[in-house]
Amino acid sequence: MERRSKKRASVGDTHRVAAVAVVHDRYWARELRSAVFYGVLLFGMLMLLDWGLVGLTATRAVLWAALAVLLLIILTPPRVSAENGGLDARGLVSHHHVRTDQLAAVRMSEGVAERLVLSDTSGGRLVLDPRVLVTNPLLWHELDQGARRSLEQGTLRSGMPVLERLRVRIDAEAWRGILRVSGME
Repeated sequence: MERRSKKRASVGDTHRVAAVAVVHDRYWARELRSAVFYGVLLFGMLMLLDWGLVGLTATRAVLWAALAVLLLIILTPPRVSAENGGLDARGLVSHHHVRTDQLAAVRMSEGVAERLVLSDTSGGRLVLDPRVLVTNPLLWHELDQGARRSLEQGTLRSGMPVLERLRVRIDAEAWRGILRVSGME
């Protein structure tokens, strides 16, 4: 979890400082290191196998490097952050933003990998792994507060049961963590 504040001066003679908290996924760097490790491991293994079995050529070395980079791109998780009523997910090749205080719909996608799909009233769409919210309570808090504002404003028309299930899951994980740390598990 990384927090930083930005200072903004107002127009005019008075200088007012407003602190804006930016909350990031605290496990993103670890997952990025894992993606790089697996990419390098694949490249090294392919190079060793090719060199030992066939005899390495420059063409095949470039092919193995491209394959390792492709694996790196696939495994690199998006960096999720929350700031000023918005949730961002920045990947290597994409950037998605959704206003949490203007949510229109929230749903959980069906399939092998569980994904939370958030849509706002201005057409923004964000697909997110719910585990990011489970492991980062401050990100969850930002989403939850924004969803409550959206519900109060009447923009959130569907998805509150999904958020309630996620809230129960996050609370259960927090309690398990507390019990684990206190030795009562």
